[in-house]
Amino acid sequence: MRMPIALGLVLALGTASAAQEAYPTRPITMIVPFAAGGASDVIARIVAEEMAKHLGQRIVHENVGGAGGTTALTRASRAAPDGYTIFIGNSGTNAAAYSIYPDLRYTPASFAPVGLVARTYSVLAVKRDFPAQTLAGLIEHARANPGAVRLGHAGVGSQNFLICRAFLAEARVDITLVSYRGAGPALNDLIGGHIDGVCDAATSVAPAISAGQARGLAVASPGRAATLPGVPTSTEAGLPGFQMQSWNAIFVPAGTPAPIVARLNAAIRAAVASDFVRARFGEMTAQVPAEADLSPDVVPPLVERDIARFRDLMKER
Repeated sequence: MRMPIALGLVLALGTASAAQEAYPTRPITMIVPFAAGGASDVIARIVAEEMAKHLGQRIVHENVGGAGGTTALTRASRAAPDGYTIFIGNSGTNAAAYSIYPDLRYTPASFAPVGLVARTYSVLAVKRDFPAQTLAGLIEHARANPGAVRLGHAGVGSQNFLICRAFLAEARVDITLVSYRGAGPALNDLIGGHIDGVCDAATSVAPAISAGQARGLAVASPGRAATLPGVPTSTEAGLPGFQMQSWNAIFVPAGTPAPIVARLNAAIRAAVASDFVRARFGEMTAQVPAEADLSPDVVPPLVERDIARFRDLMKER
């Protein structure tokens, strides 16, 4: 006997609802748009460890580097909107990329925000034996040696690339930018003396500065970073217009059911409230978002603001 259409729809909706309520029933893949070792990767691993406890399932990391994170986001945009593929994004991958890569196969509408997980400080650092001791010294050295200074970053379109661009826009100097597949490889080359400096998040570069493997010249924020008390702010260093506060957020493919997004958001809230995440973030100079900033609704205005900002920034130089 054939089931009435109305009854079939009710049963189908009931089954879908039950599946969402049971979510997750298997491991979740978190795509990280950069190589291992950079700020986004480290933040993702710390937060995911606590999220997994709340969700009752493992979160498996997949580092997908290349093209400033757009390779990873292209993959994420094609994933099933079922909550089993999530990714960590930032102002580079989710905002600046639209001004840098004109042929992207996704738009901001291709993703749904789950919530902010961190805010980070931006730092300009040089190798330990670089001749300039200060930011003003670096600028003077660069002007005397056009194109000779080489600053590494995590790839065109990454947050670190934007730090470099913001610095160049304010300093008005001729410096060569060197692109890597992530902040980790760039930092390794800095420590090895293969490049002169890096534009990076304090999250990844602070340990090298503290260990004397690199020298921090400026933090591009209104206040100093607690773990880098000896590194001046950009204003203190004489370049007040050099400001770049960064963020990281978790996203899912558009169309992911609202109950699943809510479940993931609850896991983020539990994670960033944990003593483990707060302690680890404190050690690595990352900031836990305020309670009022944990709603998914906070993220779209950040993305829109940064798309406009970086569109203008890309026009300069």
